[in-house]
Amino acid sequence: MTKDDRHAWETLFAQYAAFYKVTQTQEMRDIVYSWLMDPDHGSNCIVAEDSNGTVIGFTHFRPFVSQLRAGTNCFLDDLFVDVAFRGSGAAQALIEAVKAEAAAKGWGVVRWITAEDNYRGRNVYDKLATRTPWVTYDIKL
Repeated sequence: MTKDDRHAWETLFAQYAAFYKVTQTQEMRDIVYSWLMDPDHGSNCIVAEDSNGTVIGFTHFRPFVSQLRAGTNCFLDDLFVDVAFRGSGAAQALIEAVKAEAAAKGWGVVRWITAEDNYRGRNVYDKLATRTPWVTYDIKL
């Protein structure tokens, strides 16, 4: 992602938050954007563009360590494609781009979670990755 992509990214990020019913403010988007532009933060973004160069999707990812395996892995935090471009191959291309970045950095695995009822996304993910048996828990602070 470049600074020129900010407006398109913000529009898509707001749509992503709405999809997951997460209240998001401009201040929150400003914070996330600052992380993505800071090479020392660890958060990364790749955007997908259509044939005209219009941003149609994004993915956020970052490294995480596995103490058990004594290695660094990749966590794909967010992936979103504009509704008009679903089925275009953009989601697969974004995941493949993250996979390539992770492989280039020597990370061991690319991992992500999604909502149980995200059937359309899961249909794509099931073709690209292995679903794990792990159950996720959260503690709100």
